[in-house]
Amino acid sequence: MARKKQSEKPKKPAIPNAYIAGAGIVEEEKITETLEKNYMPYAMSVIVSRALPEIDGFKPSHRKLLYTMYKMNLLSGGLTKSANVVGQTMRLNPHGDSAIYETMVRLARGNEALLHPYVQSKGNFGKAYSRDMAYAASRYTEVKLEPICHELFRDIDKDTVDFVPNYDNTMQEPTLFPTTFPSILVNANVGIAVSMASNVCPFNLAEVCETAIAVMKDPNHDILSTLKGPDFPGGGFLYYDEAELQKIYATGRGSVRVRAKWNYNKADNCLEITEIPYSTTIEAIIDKIVDCIKQGKLREVSYVRDETDIDGLKIAIDLKRGNDPEKVMQKLFRMTPLQDSYSCNFNILVGGVPRVMGIKEILDEWTVFRMECVRRRLIFDLNKKKEKLHLLLGLEKILLDIDKAIRIVRETEEETDVIPNLMIGFGIDEVQAEYVAEIKLRHLNREYILKRTQETDQLKADIAELEDTLSSKKKMRKIIIMELKETAKKYGQPRKTLFYYASDVEEEQEDDETPDYPVHLFLSESGYFKKILPASLRMNSEQKLKDDDHMIYHAELNNKIELLFFTNQQLVYKTRAAEFGECKASALGDYVPAKLGFGEGETVVQMIATSDYSGDLLFVYANGKVARVPLASYQTKTNRKKLQKAYSAKSPLVQVLQIPVDAAECPVFVRTDGNRAVMFDASLVAAKSTRGTQGVQVISLKANQLVCEAQILSEDEAKARKKYRVKSIPAAGGIVRDFPGTGQMTLA
Repeated sequence: MARKKQSEKPKKPAIPNAYIAGAGIVEEEKITETLEKNYMPYAMSVIVSRALPEIDGFKPSHRKLLYTMYKMNLLSGGLTKSANVVGQTMRLNPHGDSAIYETMVRLARGNEALLHPYVQSKGNFGKAYSRDMAYAASRYTEVKLEPICHELFRDIDKDTVDFVPNYDNTMQEPTLFPTTFPSILVNANVGIAVSMASNVCPFNLAEVCETAIAVMKDPNHDILSTLKGPDFPGGGFLYYDEAELQKIYATGRGSVRVRAKWNYNKADNCLEITEIPYSTTIEAIIDKIVDCIKQGKLREVSYVRDETDIDGLKIAIDLKRGNDPEKVMQKLFRMTPLQDSYSCNFNILVGGVPRVMGIKEILDEWTVFRMECVRRRLIFDLNKKKEKLHLLLGLEKILLDIDKAIRIVRETEEETDVIPNLMIGFGIDEVQAEYVAEIKLRHLNREYILKRTQETDQLKADIAELEDTLSSKKKMRKIIIMELKETAKKYGQPRKTLFYYASDVEEEQEDDETPDYPVHLFLSESGYFKKILPASLRMNSEQKLKDDDHMIYHAELNNKIELLFFTNQQLVYKTRAAEFGECKASALGDYVPAKLGFGEGETVVQMIATSDYSGDLLFVYANGKVARVPLASYQTKTNRKKLQKAYSAKSPLVQVLQIPVDAAECPVFVRTDGNRAVMFDASLVAAKSTRGTQGVQVISLKANQLVCEAQILSEDEAKARKKYRVKSIPAAGGIVRDFPGTGQMTLA
């Protein structure tokens, strides 16, 4: 039996383990379990505790820094070195000093990143509008809190918000600030979490307070009537798009367009940019302008330079003589970040849950939060007044016989018996007796006690008022509204970002910088394209082609012409002749499928050239049907390179023919592989605006026969083939004698 047990093999574990050299035995685990245990806690920590702002308008890093400065008495005290603040903040913030200092820099007035900065600064704090203007080290700069921070910390010591232990459990920190105004909407806040992000644009403080008051009074208030639009610290001009603003206000998502503020210096013939969009920097603008100059897209500009100094931002753009400053500026708006978009995504944490909210919903949530702060403050004040009243009522009782109180204290042998004896002697409780016993000897006189006890009537009135306010939401709202009005009056400032409207600026059409000159365009059946200059073609007209290949298209056009390549998979690729390089007749040319990125098995059927998308196209199908579609159906406002469903897929496409817009008569010749043909006028086929139309039957096909050729005939060719002309369609057609290999047809 012992041998049998020794020979038995041990059971394999349910999940096999692997041995890796240098790592030991590695236990296999399902990826879902790994994600749940390791990744999800990290993701939630980033979302809830780092990247997204909460309803008070702050991320944890901002809150820890500002609260540390508040505890350092920097709200009313003098400036202190930034390094001191960074060091103290590390007691709350479990991150390095550089990360804390970068947070402080963005909150500082000197950086100009916020509409209402929270940190008063002295020294170099860099600039939000400059990528290369670095801030000084923390040992050189000095900071204190701005006066507006009074509104952040008002009554924070009256139990208005919850406090939690810091990361090492040595001190307490607030979970939120009891802000007296919706700071979440006043200063910009950007955060990238895991699988979500937040981008809250800033609004004018006075407008936000006015809107918050209006929404509290009337839930159906039109927000756009009081909250005109975002107000950026960098100024500039905001495009007033009412529909887009309504969308942002309702959903919390959308984008606004901001352009730079500029003026023309006639003496120096230069454009001076003094305010730029909030989402860009001086360096990004200059780099783009220089790039456009190098590419020949900004021939009107001779030089650009950064003239930013102690007086503020300034970019100078020198113009060449004879250029209209207004037109050049419109061109710069189109081609550079001097006009830029700011994307809005109002994703805010409410009760630890991220929510994308519109303006009204944000204000409603802030009102709920502020109501709770006010309620807790009133309860705190009420309890304090009740405690004080209770003590004074005890003091009032000893007023009748002060000598008795003194005698009790003097005649008591044990100190521990003083409180019980006072309680017995005057019928007061322990708290009142403790208060009486602690009164200084000099205050044991009738005058002092009378003055103190006279406060009881006022305390009773205050307590009654507080209890009445606590029982009425309407009265608590009045308190919030009063504080909002005070904040707006004290800290409100005029808008920095003004508006411009569609009627104010006439948008210039973008100038086409493509050089224009005559060229010969060729396309072979296998898909090779050539663009040849007339002079080059005169020197050598013999075309190089692959074996069994031949030209299916040749026209003398210009370099700006637009080209449409129709493929065998119902697609059309749009490009321009200018996109192809010039070549000689002795070269194969560009292979169109490779140049335009065709799909597998996709080949060119025909190429159409147009300058204005006028005229029509005839699509000839193998089943004898012909569809007429206006060329304008393929024109797009955006620069799209590929269009789906360019024509019908019901039958194979034989040929695409282009009908000129000024053609009085356009004879079309169609031949089948059964040597039958018809010639009809294109006007017999009605145009359809739908690209995928199947068309109408033009030739009646015999069994197992298909259309194999179609072409538009010249006047002489039409006369030679008048035998096949029909006045109505469909028609049976006449017999054609074809000589194989010559490509020429002889009339039967």
